[in-house]
Amino acid sequence: MSKGPSGFIDAGQCESGLPWLWDDAPQGAEATLILAHGAGAPMDSPFMQHMAQGLAARGVRVVRFEFAYMAQRRLDGRKRPPNPQAQLLQQWRDVYAQVRQRVAGPLAIGGKSMGGRMASLLADELGASALICLGYPFYAAGKPEKPRVVHMAELRTPTLIIQGERDALGNRQAVAGYDLSPAIEVHWLQAADHDLKPLKASGFSHTQHLDSAVQIIAERLRPD
Repeated sequence: MSKGPSGFIDAGQCESGLPWLWDDAPQGAEATLILAHGAGAPMDSPFMQHMAQGLAARGVRVVRFEFAYMAQRRLDGRKRPPNPQAQLLQQWRDVYAQVRQRVAGPLAIGGKSMGGRMASLLADELGASALICLGYPFYAAGKPEKPRVVHMAELRTPTLIIQGERDALGNRQAVAGYDLSPAIEVHWLQAADHDLKPLKASGFSHTQHLDSAVQIIAERLRPD
């Protein structure tokens, strides 16, 4: 392990061969969050770095991993689409099982965009302590008539979705019309897009919105 800004970082591969990063809390973690990346950016993108390091500094251990298609891109530099959904879900199961073997206490799952959506499909099955979604893709780009919310009506896992008000994959007006489970709380960030970046006219900066998301997640995951 090597020491990073948020504590000790274990960089390597899990038993199934997927790359992962562990950001531990300097003063000891009260909970653990497995955080998956979105479709187009890796586990160490600036967005994911900000989330992981910010949460670790607030007492939440964060485990990031890469789906197989992204891990392959890291090796050869070639962009490729995500693996089929069944494969993504199995990769999630594998990582969850391996993390569960290594940590005690509350274990939450979630992710950015696609990573969070895949986690939402498994949260109840895995018995996760919580589900955290950052910029949930309620529908594919340009296809609001085909929402991906059927399973969200029956979700039992306590869920926090942090969403930008003008997210092109699920803005405030569109989401208001969905039948979501009572277990789901949607926290809206003013004038923010899918990456939680606000319009300049809003008076907020991207960093402020990211820090706000970190604080809200930390408060949700840490035991009382």
